[in-house]
Amino acid sequence: QVQLVESGGGLVQPGGSLRLSCAATGNIFTIGLMGWYRQASGKERELVATITSGASTNYAVSVKGRFTVSRDNAKNTVDLQMNSLKPEDTAVYFCNVWARRVGDLSSYAYWGQGTQVTVSS
Repeated sequence: QVQLVESGGGLVQPGGSLRLSCAATGNIFTIGLMGWYRQASGKERELVATITSGASTNYAVSVKGRFTVSRDNAKNTVDLQMNSLKPEDTAVYFCNVWARRVGDLSSYAYWGQGTQVTVSS
């Protein structure tokens, strides 16, 4: 099994910064795409940012220029640096990775438990 453990959420004032971290553990052979999604209350889950194993990144238009996604392939971690936070960034943020376990022929998507980010004065 693959487990994702997230950390770094919390309450921050508008204009502030937070850094989210996600560590993947378990019987992992390789990890491909990693990323972050978010779900605000009453809304559908949406993509925030993704990063390939080769460090190519993709961002939602709403966060481009404010958020930065990064990964450490040796540690199986993915981080999300969030700057210039706005109230509309308030949501539960979920880590997502595509991982292939030892012995598996295919990769599967795994999700973290989610971490709350609240931007409010």
